[in-house]
Amino acid sequence: MIRDVQRKVTASDVAARAGVSKWTVSRAFVEGASISPDSLQRVLKAAEELGYRPNLLARSLSKKRTNIVGVVMDEFTNPNVLEVLDEVSRQLQRKGYSTMLLNINAQLNYKPALLLADQFQVDGVIFLGTSLPDELLHLIQDIRHIPLIVLYRNSTLPGIQVVNTDDFDGGEQLAGVLLQQGYQRMGYMAGPPSGSTRLERINGFSHRLAQAGLQVEQVLEAGSYLRQRGYEAMTAYLQVTEEAQWLDALFCENDNLALGALDALRAAGCEGRIAVVGFDGTELGSSPSYNLTTYRQPFEQLTAEAIRQLEQAEPQGGQFLAKGELVIRSSHLKR
Repeated sequence: MIRDVQRKVTASDVAARAGVSKWTVSRAFVEGASISPDSLQRVLKAAEELGYRPNLLARSLSKKRTNIVGVVMDEFTNPNVLEVLDEVSRQLQRKGYSTMLLNINAQLNYKPALLLADQFQVDGVIFLGTSLPDELLHLIQDIRHIPLIVLYRNSTLPGIQVVNTDDFDGGEQLAGVLLQQGYQRMGYMAGPPSGSTRLERINGFSHRLAQAGLQVEQVLEAGSYLRQRGYEAMTAYLQVTEEAQWLDALFCENDNLALGALDALRAAGCEGRIAVVGFDGTELGSSPSYNLTTYRQPFEQLTAEAIRQLEQAEPQGGQFLAKGELVIRSSHLKR
């Protein structure tokens, strides 16, 4: 028999080859379904010969589950996002889920992406962005009533489940590292405005400084997590501030900004004049060119917890925080 390679093999083709009904073919690919061993063997043999694969999407829709999880992102220029996405998609795939990636960057018209997610009836949404749009929140909560997990950020919005690193603790620990060096003038470099989601690391940092009778002297606004923006923010600071008034140390909201700040210090011939620490634990920070002191997030643990909560359909609105790991290198030391 010569098969038409231009036409997709169907369950009817398999049924004809195996000498069974189409419904018997369907039952053969459903775990626990009632089917005789002989019929099952014939169906599987015919399916292998014809190269047949069952339509998982159609089957899942009949069960009112698609096994598709929407992953929403908006900061694709942040290298840390790629590491996070790799971990999330890997764990979802291992659990039998497909990942629908939705880009809601403010520069784009992201409403078609939200419509696509709605049409495919995703089973849940993991939010990895910086600002949760009202349209997305309305679609998820008011229209679809599907689980929503905000991963790696905090939120006080009602009905949202948060799975995050205890970044308040991370901010406190990094402040403690800088205080141990006797620094007095501390600064903070911020990324994009957070809107409906936020980071607690600056609050932990400020809290620990206040305990020592100090405060955050200056906030440098990078505006995004682009490494270049960290470079530009630090360069501008060095140019407009008299050297005698420079900060002793700078806590950057994430590693990417910290690397940009270190590049700017090096380019200005001021390497080691201002201590720099970051947050996340990205691989590049461990390079001898940077030796970045940072607070590493437990990506694997947090991702597993987010997926567990999606599967359990736990009541929305709670918060799960995991401790990270303080990583001491040398960028926090002044020369």
